[in-house]
Amino acid sequence: MADATGRVVVVMPAYNAARTLRRTVEDLPAGHYDQVILVDDASGDDTVRLAHELGLTVFVHERNRGYGANQKTCYREALRAGAEIVVMVHPDYQYDPRVLPDILAPIRSGRADVVFASRFLGTSVMAQGMPWWKWLGNRVLTMVENRVFGLQLSEFHTGYRAYARSILERLDLEANSDDFVFDQEITAQLVEAGARFAEVPVATRYFPEASSLRFGGSVVYGLKVIRLLVRHRRGRSK
Repeated sequence: MADATGRVVVVMPAYNAARTLRRTVEDLPAGHYDQVILVDDASGDDTVRLAHELGLTVFVHERNRGYGANQKTCYREALRAGAEIVVMVHPDYQYDPRVLPDILAPIRSGRADVVFASRFLGTSVMAQGMPWWKWLGNRVLTMVENRVFGLQLSEFHTGYRAYARSILERLDLEANSDDFVFDQEITAQLVEAGARFAEVPVATRYFPEASSLRFGGSVVYGLKVIRLLVRHRRGRSK
């Protein structure tokens, strides 16, 4: 079990993750979490069966509702399960699960309310296989987001994050999108709530089974992020 500073619940928003789920779960460091909740977004593979086999707590969407909708269920069920710290990690094995103790530390010490595991701290992400166009898009969006949000983070687009219960409970998650821009909408809400941010480095892997937006989807995502930033900037200038 995790230490006495608070119940840790790991949440996994899953869609067709059967090929990578076992490796992701098995690499989570034992003793640093109390429960793993997987929310399946109407997968067409054996994700649900395997999740039950691994002893995870499983919730299933009867139809595909989108990445953002999946996270809403993740956080709602984690808080209902008594989590004091909620950690989201994608079950596609792209992010190294073994950094869990590092991502928990800033919240446990009281230094942060939210922690991002950044691919841009430490080893070159392009050397780890990130496509150049994804690297460029991430760098441009992160630069703009830092200016708009008044932060100095190395990355805003990570799929490995930790939140203190106290900050999650202050956010209107249901007001956010059901698609991929949810990650940046929750970031905007965190900024508005005065959350304290921290980052830790994480190694990543790029391979066919790792879920990732393709070029066209990334362009659409980027445009949605820009639209969000414009709305946020206008809202704060009133």
